[in-house]
Amino acid sequence: MKIKLLLFGITRDLLNANQVFIDVLENSSIQNLKKELHLKYPLLENINSYAIAVNENYASADLILQENDVVALIPPVSGG
Repeated sequence: MKIKLLLFGITRDLLNANQVFIDVLENSSIQNLKKELHLKYPLLENINSYAIAVNENYASADLILQENDVVALIPPVSGG
């Protein structure tokens, strides 16, 4: 099943894209997605942590993804 992945901050820099479309297995959870992303995009392992939002709501690790979900990778932000 296909989902849209939106990239922000360092995730955008590491993947050199604002968004990508990826295929995931039916009944994949956020936890499964993170494992798949680290396999497909090993540079993401360089980020200590990042939040994930699905359809503009923060998602827990056990959330099950649906066809055409929009998933955002939100890295930590610092400023001054």
